[in-house]
Formats: sequence, C-alpha cells, structure tokens
Amino acid sequence: MLVKAPEEGTLADVAAHRLAQSIVTGELAQGQKLNEAELAERFGMGRGPLREALRQLEGMRLVKRIPNAGARVVVLDRKTLSDLYAVRETLEGMACRLAATQMTDDEIAQLNTLLDQHEEQIKQQGGKVYAQSEGDLDFHYQIVRGSRNQMLMDLLGSEQYQLLRMCRYRTSRNAQRTRPALLQHRQIVEALAQRDGELAEMLMRRHIHGAWHSISEMIDKEEVGQASA
Repeated sequence: MLVKAPEEGTLADVAAHRLAQSIVTGELAQGQKLNEAELAERFGMGRGPLREALRQLEGMRLVKRIPNAGARVVVLDRKTLSDLYAVRETLEGMACRLAATQMTDDEIAQLNTLLDQHEEQIKQQGGKVYAQSEGDLDFHYQIVRGSRNQMLMDLLGSEQYQLLRMCRYRTSRNAQRTRPALLQHRQIVEALAQRDGELAEMLMRRHIHGAWHSISEMIDKEEVGQASA
C-alpha cells in the first residue's frame, strides 16, 4: 500500500504516512510498543486520527496488535525475511519478464533517468547509501507497475510494499552493496530495453537473491554481536 503523501488525504492518512516512514527507517524500532498518548504528543496529532492510522498500518503489516498487550511494530525475524524475499524474488522476476513486453519506450527511458538520479544520490552519500523513496522514485515499484498485471501490483504494491521498504532500507546502508545494486539495476533496464523478458527476469531474481544474501549476513553479524555482549 502506498501511503498518501503528507499533503494528501485525511488526517489519518497524514498520520499513517508519518508513522510508516518512522517504522521503515527504524525511528520506531521493531517490536516497540506503540503508546497512543506518547505517539499523539510526539507527532502532534489527535488520538482519533492516530487510532485510524494504526489500523491502516496493521493492514500494511507494519503494526501487529497483540491481545491484552496493545499494538507493536512488526518484528522482521529471519524466517519472516526469508519467506518475504523468496516471494519477492519470484513475483518481481515475473513482473520484470512481463514489463519487458508491456512497458513503453518512454517508460524504460524514464527508468534510466531515475537511475541517473539514484547515482547522483549515492555520490552525495559518499557511496555508502542507496535508499529509494516511495512510488515514482522507487525503481522496483516502477517495474511492477510496468508489468500491467493488476494481481502483481496488488501483491507487491499493497500487501508487501511497506515490509519490503523496511527490508530494503536495511540493505541500503550496506556500503558494499551500493554500487553493485545500482549496476544490477542498469543491467535490468538494458534487458527491458532489448525486450528480453527471460533475461530481465533472471537478472531481477539474481539481484533480489543477492539482497537476501546481504541481509542474511547482516543478521548473522547481529546475532554474533548479541551473543558476545
């Protein structure tokens, strides 16, 4: 689900956007209990819009409500992430194959322009960060939309989108993956431009598999650090 931008929608939509961004970036930590009074004061919003925003976040799977314990930020453990990336690899690979025949030349050219913007952002971050914004600035989202397959758009653009953003935000801070990820994106666009759906799908699946490998290594290091603490 693409959360409406702050200047759009109801007060609840505005609250949901701000809360979702805080969860995706880790400002609100995984597993953190969400106290309505504290959040209302922290974000300067009423309790009514906040409650509706939390319900929206439940639908995005960013928040989990536990009986007798209240609402908490979702915890992306290894099993959840493994399942999510396995599904993502398959579905985004399929979307890429379809996009190779469905996207217009102008849309593919826009992907190249987008990647030029991403490259400039990476340079500004000293090559250490590759973070993508929502929607039109999101390379993967644009390809899913370019597949013209509503089922894929619903699955990847609604049910899983914000969880995927959480995962990708983590890997975006991995300096060793920044340049390779951008190069892989450019290779995918080249395959789309050649209208080679089979190659585009293979490159996308390989790209996402590499992202999961990177996250898995990060989890291993975190677990080792926790064990030695």
